[in-house]
Amino acid sequence: MNSTRSEKLEAFGRLLDILDELRVKCPWDRKQTNESLRTNTIEETYELCEALMRDDQVNIKKELGDLLLHIVFYAKIGDEKGEFDIKDVCDSLCDKLIFRHPHVFGNVEADTAGKVEQNWEQLKLKEKGGNKTVLAGVPASLPSIVKAHRIQDKARNIGFDWEEREQVWDKVNEEFNELKAEINKMDADKMEAEFGDLFFSLINAARLYKINPDNALERTNLKFIRRFNYLEEKAKEEGRSLKDMTLAEMDAIWNEAKAKGL
Repeated sequence: MNSTRSEKLEAFGRLLDILDELRVKCPWDRKQTNESLRTNTIEETYELCEALMRDDQVNIKKELGDLLLHIVFYAKIGDEKGEFDIKDVCDSLCDKLIFRHPHVFGNVEADTAGKVEQNWEQLKLKEKGGNKTVLAGVPASLPSIVKAHRIQDKARNIGFDWEEREQVWDKVNEEFNELKAEINKMDADKMEAEFGDLFFSLINAARLYKINPDNALERTNLKFIRRFNYLEEKAKEEGRSLKDMTLAEMDAIWNEAKAKGL
């Protein structure tokens, strides 16, 4: 669907008008605060991520709407406090986009995505009130896999990276061997530390081979769920419980699901 620019602006204005009315007339909307909305915002973000992973266009549209509602809601609350409004939000974003894209809006040259990312990191350090260190812009609340990937990516943008990506496998093997050594000693604290180092090195390898580790793991999660659901359903059809089946019997059904491409 190709809406005109005026239609898009009209639709956005309609959303703002509806929220203004809800904020006055709806008891639930009226009592919401930044704090009360925060957890719902996180939930909506994960629901959008799930729709994106499934390439579910209908739900992508729906979840984008839910997330957009939260954005204009926070802006509405900011407006009520006299701090900022949705115009300020848009202006701040536009100013940042222009500042961080001198290769588009200025005279800087950047003909590859990698060069653009390198420029971004340098520009962020120069921004008024911006990040004071390279890793300062990584949110502390990010999920650990996403955070590790973001940390490594930021370090790469200032040149802290392997000269050849194949070198990362030596590091993976090194961390794996260190983990095995601690497992043999059964030192719980050191085992946990070495598991972390191994995960970090694997995430680094994924980054170097242009694989998003969070997406990769989620694909495996969904695949496991499909196959396990198949296993559970087949057991029910046979009038059996998974608890009563042998591992060999479950493996046979699991391989059947695998053969079906589940």
